[in-house]
Amino acid sequence: MEDVIYIKNLIKEKNMNILFAIDAKTEEVIVSNSPKGSNKINFIERIRRQDNANLYTAIELLTSISIASCFDTSIFKAMDKVCQMMYNKHKEMK
Repeated sequence: MEDVIYIKNLIKEKNMNILFAIDAKTEEVIVSNSPKGSNKINFIERIRRQDNANLYTAIELLTSISIASCFDTSIFKAMDKVCQMMYNKHKEMK
């Protein structure tokens, strides 16, 4: 699974953490959740890049921010909120 980069998206919803991952081989966003305080991860869905290019690009940017040598928590949290909003909008439009 070296082609998958995991990003934790902290969302305060039903005691769950939403997790985003990019699968570079298939060009998909992988969405999962995990109960707070648990190591268990529950798969939710895969979203193809061509089905929501903006969400894919946002998760790529969040990944880039998270691995930057000059990591800035406030920028990460702001981008995290953007990704969360974009995913919620994606769910509404389904």
